[in-house]
Amino acid sequence: MTMRTVTCLGLACALLALFTVAPALAQEIGQPTPWGVSMQPAASLIMAQIVWFERYTLIIITAITIFVLVLIGIVIVRFRAKKNPVPSRTTHNTMIEVVWTIVPVLILVAIAFPSFRLLYNQTTIPDPGMTVKMIGAQWYWNYEYQDEDLADIGTIVSYLLDDEARAERMQKYGLTETEVPRLLTVDYPLVVPEDVNIQILTTATDVNHAIAFPALGVKADSVVGRINESWFNAISPGVFRGQCSQLCGRLHAYMPLEVHVLTQERFDEWKELAKESLDTATDQLLTWQAQDAAGGTPVAAVSN
Repeated sequence: MTMRTVTCLGLACALLALFTVAPALAQEIGQPTPWGVSMQPAASLIMAQIVWFERYTLIIITAITIFVLVLIGIVIVRFRAKKNPVPSRTTHNTMIEVVWTIVPVLILVAIAFPSFRLLYNQTTIPDPGMTVKMIGAQWYWNYEYQDEDLADIGTIVSYLLDDEARAERMQKYGLTETEVPRLLTVDYPLVVPEDVNIQILTTATDVNHAIAFPALGVKADSVVGRINESWFNAISPGVFRGQCSQLCGRLHAYMPLEVHVLTQERFDEWKELAKESLDTATDQLLTWQAQDAAGGTPVAAVSN
């Protein structure tokens, strides 16, 4: 095996990794895509930072992997038994030992500072424009708006939409299977306005659960007897889906999360309808979803 062959193999591995990740970049925003291997496109500024950090560390990891692969190739070629019948008796090399101590430290520092910045931004909640309490139970979610002008809506109890109800919804509103995905659609979703800092308070009533909205960069444990906090700010309207991400019993896989982000005008209209009848408000919500889907206006992903 020549040095040129080793280099070509390293480049081939790098290109394979890039072409494997690339298809996931075109996936639909707000929900998982079959065969996706990367993160969902960002729909909030926090998620944009998470995606940037993931790609940043991927570059570092790929460079280290190729470098090590090339070194292994050099060792195989130059120090094979046929070419070196008398093994080297070198025991150490001061310069190499200094380099392999300093360089990893510099790499870790280069990873640590962006990581600390991201962690700070995730855990430092700005002044909230709305506060929502999300309560996990076996196996459904309760949503409670904490703001005074939304208190009349009461508790929204959100269950997985079964296959029969899902088929009825698609037929009634003209939605596709992608727009009403199986095991990710609920009967009554959480509804919030766009471009507003949404503070999330989460807990559980029976066993531990966890909320996770990948496209919005939200992940928080819902622990019995404790309230955890998270937040997001969706920069554009859309439907964003998640799931309980803490093993919580036999129906853990059937605890989806669904949030509809509306323009402020639509949210105000939905709010007034929800105070009177949640069914009427949900009907209007799905009508808007069908209208937006028919219009074919995609939600643009956020760039950092």
